[in-house]
Amino acid sequence: MGRERVLLAAASVMAGVLLLGHSASAAEPEACKQVRMADPGWTDITATNAVAGILLNALGYEQKVASLSVPITYVGVKKEQIDVFLGNWMPAQKGLVEPILKEGAMEVLHANLPGAKFTLAVPGYVADGGVKSFADLAKYADKFDRKIYGIESGSPANQNIKKMIEAKSYGLDGWTLVESSEQSMLSQVARKEKGKDWIVFLAWEPHQMNTKFQISYLDGDKDYFGPNYGSATVNTVSRKGYANQCPNVARLFSQLEFTVDLENKAITDVLDQKIDAKAAGMRQLKANPKMLEAWLSGVKTYGGDDGLAAVKKVLASN
Repeated sequence: MGRERVLLAAASVMAGVLLLGHSASAAEPEACKQVRMADPGWTDITATNAVAGILLNALGYEQKVASLSVPITYVGVKKEQIDVFLGNWMPAQKGLVEPILKEGAMEVLHANLPGAKFTLAVPGYVADGGVKSFADLAKYADKFDRKIYGIESGSPANQNIKKMIEAKSYGLDGWTLVESSEQSMLSQVARKEKGKDWIVFLAWEPHQMNTKFQISYLDGDKDYFGPNYGSATVNTVSRKGYANQCPNVARLFSQLEFTVDLENKAITDVLDQKIDAKAAGMRQLKANPKMLEAWLSGVKTYGGDDGLAAVKKVLASN
């Protein structure tokens, strides 16, 4: 009996050592294992979420993506129900996010796409007809039926357009906003383009629309979408305290930076080639090994192993 007690005690000590060793090697607490993210239904965010999901899964994390409008996404971030959001387009979302940032309820981790565009645009033949800037729209109000085509109801971009119309900026007196989904809006662009009819709509880059249509971005705005043809930056934001609580995965998101070319290719694969977003993301990860090294510099797996090696292993097997 005495020998059994000794063996049992030794086994307990060994189990404790192993458990302690696992805790010491684990990069983060268990609460960090699931990463809650959001997708407002934009193809670019679907693509970047897919890339992030492949990386997270390879590192031993679990990605959970909720389909939420942008305003509800920020409510989720504020209430600590969403951990990370890859779609903070600035300055278009400035009015929505500034109060949350001032409250300290949200943190900006990194600019994941510094070379973006987001503003109103027209087809090339409309630009050739004389519409080059916001100030030109009112001159051809009848040709546009005094309509601006936007995306989903409640989006910050649509709110900007509504404010612009209400203020009668750029002479847009009596104009209306047509709200719809991203794909419905682009279907209208395709229909109008086929008949060479005039249309003004929300456009952004990266997106497949830039290769599918001949788009001319409008200049001359500084109050709603920003100057320089809507020059924009897309940020990665997180809930309050996320980087301190989950420093390893937050490091990944703080280093995750895309390019317009990478996103355009992934979006084109999804929309034109009908490839699953995850497969499109996998294709881009394999095509950009140097980018992968920068993203994963110093990042560990959930269990504390080398992150880059783990991701490369997954990519090699797919």
